[in-house]
Amino acid sequence: MRVLVTGAAGFIGAAVSEELAARGDRVLGIDSLNHYYPVSLKRDRLARVAAAAGDAFAFMQVDFADRSALDAALAGESFDAIVHLGAQPGVRYSLENPHAYVESNVVGHLNVLEVARARQIAHMVYASSSSVYGGNDKVPFAVEDRVDRPWSLYAATKKTDELFSETYAHLYRLPLTGLRFFTVYGPWGRPDMMPWIFTSRILKGEPIPVFNHGDMRRDFTYIDDIVAGVLACLDRPPADDGASKPGGSVTPHAIYNIGNNRPEPLMKVIGVIEDACGRKAEIDFRPMQPGDVPQTYADIDAITRDTGYAPTTPVEVGFPRFVDWFRDYHGL
Repeated sequence: MRVLVTGAAGFIGAAVSEELAARGDRVLGIDSLNHYYPVSLKRDRLARVAAAAGDAFAFMQVDFADRSALDAALAGESFDAIVHLGAQPGVRYSLENPHAYVESNVVGHLNVLEVARARQIAHMVYASSSSVYGGNDKVPFAVEDRVDRPWSLYAATKKTDELFSETYAHLYRLPLTGLRFFTVYGPWGRPDMMPWIFTSRILKGEPIPVFNHGDMRRDFTYIDDIVAGVLACLDRPPADDGASKPGGSVTPHAIYNIGNNRPEPLMKVIGVIEDACGRKAEIDFRPMQPGDVPQTYADIDAITRDTGYAPTTPVEVGFPRFVDWFRDYHGL
């Protein structure tokens, strides 16, 4: 099978591409290599995937939000499935640059749906986000919960992706699976996320910004568990049988939470990072950031039942692995 992976230079996209190739699939990766965070890290991820995958991995730099450029790049290419992981990420940055989110996450998602429709792709798995749950005070978050009150523009664009996908599954019977990711972390992670920021600042002896005065819980999910879940879903396209799918659709469109099913107190995780770094953090307690939420907690019953997904990596194991990688990557 040949798989088109969007966002192939991203944190999850690179890891998924590498694992697809490792199991014998061929991968066509695309990425715009934008400057949201250092392109050097994205290129290093691509180099890692290329070294591991060899001829099974091909890459093209293209912005899937540019329909003409996307169509031109894919004109001579064939693929059987799509894993659409490319997006403009980040809740906080959406407050500063809202247009980037609409262009990448809404227009770009539509463009990839159109590619899937035109080619009658066997299955497209796409990235949604736990952010769609907004301020949901019912825990754990279940795919049946209402998600029409987003607390950030990023969340609103991801909910839009789900709605567009439902429409395409209804109109064109296109098999689609949306994955609501819960706080993914691990080696090769993003510099704008907490693990990188806290590890970097602790090792430098700089204060770390802790929002909501530390009263936060996150369902931290290790990258290897996420990749296993993505591939398990890719291998099981939802049937066009009229039966209700996770998320409530009766079209060939399923939506799953993909998390660790174990919300961890932020202060506990800071302690794990401190131990891995070998030094205490100087903590700068701050109020809650606009658009942020105090807790995430994934109900993963549906994805476990349908695919066998079973995360195995606790924060006590995953965060030290990240710190070790961070030190190695930066030569510390």
